Amino acid sequence: MLLEQTWRWFGPQDRITLRDAREAGATGIVTSLHEIPAGEIWPVEAIRERQEIIRAAKLEWMVIESLEVTERIKMRAPGWQKDVESFAQSIRNLAECGIHTVAYNWMPLFSWMRTHLHEPAPKGGFTTRFDAIAFAAFDLYMQKRKGADEEWGQEAVRAAHAYFERLTPAEAETLRETILAGLPGGHHRLTLEQTAEMLRGYQGISRENLRETLAGFLAQVCPVAEECGVRLCIHPDDPPRPLLGLPRIVSTAEDLRWILDQHDGDANSLTLCTGALGVRADNDLRAIFAEFAHRIGFLHLRSTEREPETIAGMESFFEAAHLEGNADLIGLALEVMREARRRELEGDQRTLPFRADHGQELLNDHERGAAPGYPAVGRLRGLAELRGALTMAERWMTKVEQECRIP
Repeated sequence: MLLEQTWRWFGPQDRITLRDAREAGATGIVTSLHEIPAGEIWPVEAIRERQEIIRAAKLEWMVIESLEVTERIKMRAPGWQKDVESFAQSIRNLAECGIHTVAYNWMPLFSWMRTHLHEPAPKGGFTTRFDAIAFAAFDLYMQKRKGADEEWGQEAVRAAHAYFERLTPAEAETLRETILAGLPGGHHRLTLEQTAEMLRGYQGISRENLRETLAGFLAQVCPVAEECGVRLCIHPDDPPRPLLGLPRIVSTAEDLRWILDQHDGDANSLTLCTGALGVRADNDLRAIFAEFAHRIGFLHLRSTEREPETIAGMESFFEAAHLEGNADLIGLALEVMREARRRELEGDQRTLPFRADHGQELLNDHERGAAPGYPAVGRLRGLAELRGALTMAERWMTKVEQECRIP
């Protein structure tokens, strides 16, 4: 089985080019038709046009990230059935164009979340960060969400108030914009008023309700994906904790186990993101990989580093260098190669795409103005490190196999 090195690209407007991706060593591109609103069908013509742009750069479009699931679907709000039908037709159109890996997420309202986009990294450069106290300050004193003080608890409320009081007007505006603007690959920009309206729409939707809507969604789209030979790969929650009172249901091994039980087949697969799952200390990444390896269709290899203090059970963390932080990507490289060898022995010829997810801003990255979390040099470094780790793991396994053979 071939592990395919891929690179996230945000389309022709991306400041990081396809040439940059190719020179970094990637052979596959991970992208989306971001210009098509959520809930609308991706036409074959638009898919082929984007494919040709990528192929002209001597690369191949291998993964869709993301085919967005609308809030209407997650809430079962009016219009949700039409959105599911559009999602299913987009799957058919992608398969017609030869694209068979589709990443999506089930995070309500916001996709991946950070409070700081340009935080000094421990060894130089800059990184993204999630500060739980800063997020509590936003929730309590900017969004002013009803019932938030009871959910956070007195200790968190006091810490958040002290944090909020220290903010200058410019710092407060930056925090608000960072949270509401929407990060790359996530939802679009919201205002405080729009967020409040969306939160009202989710009012009364419990963890169990959100699971029910996901189960219903999978029941409708997985048979279509199965027929088309498409893998739908759900991405874990980032961070893997409830936000703004909204449940998150793709955060633990138990969550992944439940999701995969809803449809037994490759159409229902995982995007295994080591950075997102690794935020929680109770997520054993190697054990998770070993258990679900046969259902992984896409790999996000990155590392986050938890900070010592937690507040109301929520961790603060920052995006670490790929071979640092809390995710043991060297150990995971061994698990990845074991799975690659298993699939190879079973005759599975499909590629397993992976990417160096996210990256710190290094050298002249900041000057280039890349999308937050997606600089050129930082990701080039990460991809090179991962390529080295995976190559070493493969050679070590080959050597062990040769030594263990009986003459």
